[in-house]
Amino acid sequence: MQTHPVANLLTPLIENMGYEVVRIMTIGVQNPVLQIMIDRIDQSILTVDDCAKVSRAVSALLDEKDPIAGEYTLEVSSPGIDRPLTKPEHFARFVGYETKIETSQAIDGRKRFKGKTLALENGQIIKFAMDGVEYSIPFDVISKAKLVLTDDLLAQAAADQTNN
Repeated sequence: MQTHPVANLLTPLIENMGYEVVRIMTIGVQNPVLQIMIDRIDQSILTVDDCAKVSRAVSALLDEKDPIAGEYTLEVSSPGIDRPLTKPEHFARFVGYETKIETSQAIDGRKRFKGKTLALENGQIIKFAMDGVEYSIPFDVISKAKLVLTDDLLAQAAADQTNN
């Protein structure tokens, strides 16, 4: 997965505040939005106040360093329930859940997968089941991955909110 040009600048700041950077991307060309998805490192529920706190800190750093040419809008948000999976650890965390994966090169003749994450092996290989077939997908060929919104995922999100 590609790294955004400002990731090296922003990630240490965000992590030092107790948050994980899930994804940084620019959306749009004419009125670009710098979208930063964060989660709490302790995996407790992310609040609007958390996003506002990170937004203020990121905004101050971007104003100081000015790494982005032109105007843009900064958006700091939660990854949501059907979150993108951008790190090997995300696959380990969501073993058993339905996932969509797109790869940059074919794995057993396929580039698109929709099924269940079975395991993370050796920190880099996603074991994946789809239509009764098991696949081994190297993390470094994944171009895009996200959880699929299912009843199981919604039930887990509800349980997480109750426990936090």
